Amino acid sequence: MTIIENPAREEWAELTRRPAQKFKKIEKIVKPILKKVRKKGDAALRYFALEYDHVELKDIQVSAEEFEQAEEQVDQALKEAIQIAYNNISKFHEAQKTDTLEVETMPGVRCFRRSVAIEKVGLYIPGGTAPLFSTVLMTGVPAKIAGCQEIVMCTPSNRRGQINPAILYTARLVGVDKVFKIGGAQAIAAMAYGTESVPKVHKIFGPGNQYVTVAKQLVSKSTVAIDMPAGPSEVAILADDSANPSFVAADLLSQAEHGVDSQVVLISDSKKLVDQTIEAVKNQLPQLPRQEIAREALKNSMCFIVSSLNEGYELLNEYAAEHLIIATAHPEEAVEKVRSAGSVFLGHYTPESVGDYASGTNHTLPTNGFAKSYSGISLDSYVKKITYQSISPKGLHQLGPYVEKMAAAEQLEAHKNAVSLRLQKIKNNGDSAVIAK
Repeated sequence: MTIIENPAREEWAELTRRPAQKFKKIEKIVKPILKKVRKKGDAALRYFALEYDHVELKDIQVSAEEFEQAEEQVDQALKEAIQIAYNNISKFHEAQKTDTLEVETMPGVRCFRRSVAIEKVGLYIPGGTAPLFSTVLMTGVPAKIAGCQEIVMCTPSNRRGQINPAILYTARLVGVDKVFKIGGAQAIAAMAYGTESVPKVHKIFGPGNQYVTVAKQLVSKSTVAIDMPAGPSEVAILADDSANPSFVAADLLSQAEHGVDSQVVLISDSKKLVDQTIEAVKNQLPQLPRQEIAREALKNSMCFIVSSLNEGYELLNEYAAEHLIIATAHPEEAVEKVRSAGSVFLGHYTPESVGDYASGTNHTLPTNGFAKSYSGISLDSYVKKITYQSISPKGLHQLGPYVEKMAAAEQLEAHKNAVSLRLQKIKNNGDSAVIAK
């Protein structure tokens, strides 16, 4: 990991830039895939499954029998762990439901807003080097709580056409039964455009590799909504001399093992803590099954030594991390000082791993600095906020003349006329009782 001491503020933007992604090059690969799926449907999905996943798919959709087999294959201890995570995630997202908001802005003018579920949603679940059954919980639970009527899930199979049993077990637990054995950009295309087997959806959720990310961004320009721009996983840690170097090292490595393009960042006001953490990383790294992946990710990673924790917070807000761990003596300070982060983990005993799996918060979060303007997935991600207004004759009698003036000033005569005709009707009725209502 590169160590940078007391970086000048004018250098922060450049220093916190993520590793360059070759989006133009990837677009040239992804665009033909999207086009072919849109044109040829299931035939294209089978072609790309053979081309990229080296599997000849007979059935694109997971059968009821495959769900049953998966349930038998997942051991009881893992089932219990998944159930605990399901309970916590459900509890936290259930609490995010909001009542209808209603306000009378002036007498006779009633405005209200209510949440309405997005009717059809698609969930993408990575299944390559790390089959993320936890992402089934994170994307599926809020979809069910929100009341989405149709939930479609896509995840790649192995070379025998099988889906990881934990993914299928978790899908059934959540209540998702439309699961398709397709991955990559072709899965995004299938959900965006629809095929003979895969229903077209209105919004796509879930993380993925660079090809999935680019595919999501491309289809969002014209066809469907997506949860957020997302890229390689990342973590930033703010630590002082109260932190445990072994804990900090483990947290850095927990993100580094995600992928070779992941990035981890340590910020501290203690050089001693940084040195001890780097030594702990060296000691822990050889013990990891995915050590080669983590080793590559560390090449993208940095340690910043700053003059104070306050400066560290400012640097963190510039970085806008997907995951942010506050390993300091007074972690509660972060609640006020952090302005840009996907999800924040407070204190020495709150590893990022608990948010990835089971604390209750969502792990589908903005990366690549998008935490400056995007939130992670929540119940709100699965609903539309529809506003309503209801105006009585009395309300229009009071408000209408102001609307007439504004419409006339914008030279929109039809807008003005829509109000004027009604006001004339009220006046012609000559009934003060009508206006009083």
